[in-house]
Amino acid sequence: MQAILEMRGIQKSFGSVKALNNVNLTVRQGEIHAICGENGAGKSTLMKILSGVYPHGSFDGAVCYAGEERRFASIHDSETLGIIIIHQELALVPMLSIAENIFLGNEQARGTVIDWAMSYAKTRQLLDKVGLSDSPDTPIGRLGVGKQQLVEIAKALSKEVRLLILDEPTASLNENDSERLLGLLLELKSRGVTSIIISHKLNEISRVADAITVIRDGATVDAMDCHTESVSEDRIIRAMVGRDMADRYPKRTPHVGAPVFEVRNWHVRHPVHRERKVVNDVSFEARAGEVVGIAGLMGAGRTELAMSIFGRAYGADIRGEVFLRGAKVDVSSVPRAIAAGLAYVTEDRKGDGLLLDDSIERNITLANLGGVASYAVIDEQREVTVGHEFLRKLRIRCQNGAQAVGKLSGGNQQKVVISKWLYAQPEVLMLDEPTRGIDVGAKYEIYSIINEVVAEGKCVVMISSEMAELLGMCDRIYVMNEGRFVAEFSAQEASQEKIMRAIVKNGGN
Repeated sequence: MQAILEMRGIQKSFGSVKALNNVNLTVRQGEIHAICGENGAGKSTLMKILSGVYPHGSFDGAVCYAGEERRFASIHDSETLGIIIIHQELALVPMLSIAENIFLGNEQARGTVIDWAMSYAKTRQLLDKVGLSDSPDTPIGRLGVGKQQLVEIAKALSKEVRLLILDEPTASLNENDSERLLGLLLELKSRGVTSIIISHKLNEISRVADAITVIRDGATVDAMDCHTESVSEDRIIRAMVGRDMADRYPKRTPHVGAPVFEVRNWHVRHPVHRERKVVNDVSFEARAGEVVGIAGLMGAGRTELAMSIFGRAYGADIRGEVFLRGAKVDVSSVPRAIAAGLAYVTEDRKGDGLLLDDSIERNITLANLGGVASYAVIDEQREVTVGHEFLRKLRIRCQNGAQAVGKLSGGNQQKVVISKWLYAQPEVLMLDEPTRGIDVGAKYEIYSIINEVVAEGKCVVMISSEMAELLGMCDRIYVMNEGRFVAEFSAQEASQEKIMRAIVKNGGN
């Protein structure tokens, strides 16, 4: 099969940091090609070079597409040739309609006047191709993330895409939406569209990829043809991290003690639709030295539960009681929840967990400014020292502590969020999707941090959509469905089948 893309000897530096070092990539016409690697390995940087985000002249090496060497000066140049990139953070405008988003910058007009009838007709055709039945005039903000991904692909089809690049396309999707998106990629392949997919979900890659390229520390370390050689998850992981990971979850001998954290009769209503209960009479506890998991389908109320407990950051008409080491505590605001000993690592690290334009050091000290202040004045040297301690302890890859958090990879951003809450010295660490969108190596490091927290006699409450993660890390697992806890399993008795059976039995679908 003929190659549609060849990238040869690609090198790219940011200051003194070499992001890419002699990377080579060959993609054949009509295949789905997966690119794997740890966070910070250089995957997204490589795709930004291909799509013209980083223009010719800002890197070394050659980009050959459709048989010719290309020198893209901008993303417009690559799009003109049918190379379309969909970033992990979707580039859609929530207040605009589906049709307006699809043709934004490419308006369907007669003369200088937009032809709405033509815009809607073409949008409807594009939506049919990606399997969406929503009206073209539906505001993007009313769609779930899964449908927004499909709108992005419809937008790519409107530009006559030949090579579609997707950066972590299923990181924020539930299982059904992920299946739908992967099915669409296979359908596009049958129509002759070539795709490059960056993903940490190895089971998804195994399902759809024709070829896999692994990048480690900015260099190509393995290229696999899924049709002519044996490609296992273990081989991919070994190439990604440079070592075997026979056990993806660090060993821990539980030493569970007395209750640390207890929630009793917790009720939460939707902040807008107040007739709807999103958390309905939930009670649970977490003990010293214990990792407690909360399983459930998307929309079960898991995030709403955690956010409402953490300073009533979500919801209306919140009722219930919270106890820490037997004493009732006030969690009616975020500062009070922090003062009581609670910490919450949000599932949306970029939107709610970090100040992306600010430094790593400042982000780490945000939740405990008193720790780096003297007489209400920040001691900048102390802040630098604290930042350096966590850079070393959590092995955060960066230029230095003054670097903007927004410039870090997803896994390293997650480590900064966790550092922020560890510096606040909580008794209870609530983690909401703690490893979403990060690689297996970074996951292992975060799991090790969790084990260190509970080894100190504290407790961790982990919300995760990855069943294997819950089964591999938790001492007990609560199952949540439609705002209620419907089952509880010890680590010894828990299984994926039992958890799903509990959900289905109690009304999940």
